[in-house]
Amino acid sequence: MSAYPKIIVTPPGPKARELVKKDENVISPSYVRFYPLVVESGRGCIVRDVDGNEYIDFNSGLVCLNVGTNHPKVVAAIKNQCDRFLHYSNTDFFYAEVVNLAEKLVEIAPGSFDKKVYFGNSGAESVEAAVKLAKWHTRKQRFIAFISAFHGRTIGALSFTASKPTQRRYFFPLMPGVTHVPYPYCYRCPFKLTYPDCHYWCIDFIDEFVLQKYVPPEEVAAILFEPIQGEGGYVVPPPGYFERLKKLADKYGILLIDDEVQAGTGRTGKWFAIEHWNVEPDILCSAKALASGLPLGATIAKAKVMDWVGGSHASTFGGNPLSCVAANAVIDVIRGERLLENATVQGAYIMKRLEELKQQSEIIGDVRGKGLMIGMEIVENKETKKPAPTKASEIMKRSWKRGVAVITCGSSTIRIAPPLNITRELVDAALEIIGDVVKEVEKEV
Repeated sequence: MSAYPKIIVTPPGPKARELVKKDENVISPSYVRFYPLVVESGRGCIVRDVDGNEYIDFNSGLVCLNVGTNHPKVVAAIKNQCDRFLHYSNTDFFYAEVVNLAEKLVEIAPGSFDKKVYFGNSGAESVEAAVKLAKWHTRKQRFIAFISAFHGRTIGALSFTASKPTQRRYFFPLMPGVTHVPYPYCYRCPFKLTYPDCHYWCIDFIDEFVLQKYVPPEEVAAILFEPIQGEGGYVVPPPGYFERLKKLADKYGILLIDDEVQAGTGRTGKWFAIEHWNVEPDILCSAKALASGLPLGATIAKAKVMDWVGGSHASTFGGNPLSCVAANAVIDVIRGERLLENATVQGAYIMKRLEELKQQSEIIGDVRGKGLMIGMEIVENKETKKPAPTKASEIMKRSWKRGVAVITCGSSTIRIAPPLNITRELVDAALEIIGDVVKEVEKEV
């Protein structure tokens, strides 16, 4: 039997409730918390709350902790840098830490061509930089994005985000020129077709009913996409989709911008998820797990595309040395501990276990994913496939109360995204709890 999780007081405990009350008085109400988990510390794949409960981390701190919480090599790198200097603005001067990281990113990012890297502080900033770069390089103003996408909440990034109405309500007008098209969500095909008999109509639709009807393709700078939609429901496109999207983009001379903020840094068993489709994007966005929770965003582009001039875009804190040494350590840990391989092995095992659970349950409609980016979609029943957000939320909350920190996405999908160094013992312990909760919710809710 696994030593974890350890629930010594039903969460939220008294200390957690006290802090949540204080939070409500002073913190912006724009934040959405999944449940009142108040973190006190963490180690590896275990998170401890202020009341002493210890949880198996199945969300990696919103997919920011791919090498676990407080990996000793990452912490050592940060402490060493703290003793040297904290900041001197990479925008205006030089230091080795940022160059060392850029060289590693150039090496692991898809594409054998020359690349260059821009550093910001977050996923939204990485996307903003990519959009500005595409405009600069192409001198074009239009973009194609996808329904249910999430690319950030700053005004530019928000113009591409189309996940939930509350994210965009009252913020109009946004950046003009962004046209949204359906994402290849085969379980809920917006065209009511079935793969593979659909013959990839979702690609032909972009060409025949968007680019040939009302969005002049010669005015389109780029197509911005997530290789696996994150907030949209951990949606995985069918085989061959991105190869066809690349062919369409090449047909009209349109750049491809790959948002790997959530799916990258080894999450799917490859450095970047787009590698599963053997497509090389023109621009790639990274953040979240890149610096193990420290603020860092990277926009990696073909060198011939990143041709903007000094002063056209910059960031005072982008490429902060603390974040850069942390990211260098993250890459070294993933390589040294063979975490891409572990993500692939453990992910396949989790998929198998969830598929078995799906066969026993009427409310698990779909199980999908790659590596340790896995979605379990909860429905009212398999015949109607009606989303069941109340059931999904109940599964999430009951799992947490029993010691598995897991969260939802999309309309009603449980996302399974533990650190890449998760062990089989912890996987089994967490899946046993989730499985029991699913069976309970199916009977009661």
